[in-house]
Amino acid sequence: MANLNRIKVVLVEQQKTGKWLAEQMGKSTCTVSKWCSNSSQPDLATLDKIAKLLNVDVKNLLNDTEMG
Repeated sequence: MANLNRIKVVLVEQQKTGKWLAEQMGKSTCTVSKWCSNSSQPDLATLDKIAKLLNVDVKNLLNDTEMG
């Protein structure tokens, strides 16, 4: 599966954990772990909340999927 999001990368850059994000979002650590490993994706509204929590543009949470 393609790495569509960069949530894990941004968390590492900000020295935050998946557990912290799960607590802030009111989600299970298992759910956040799936987002971080790209085995599942948050919906756009959730992605927007994550961006606000991390104080980044939502585009910073997405990988560019264009080829070449």
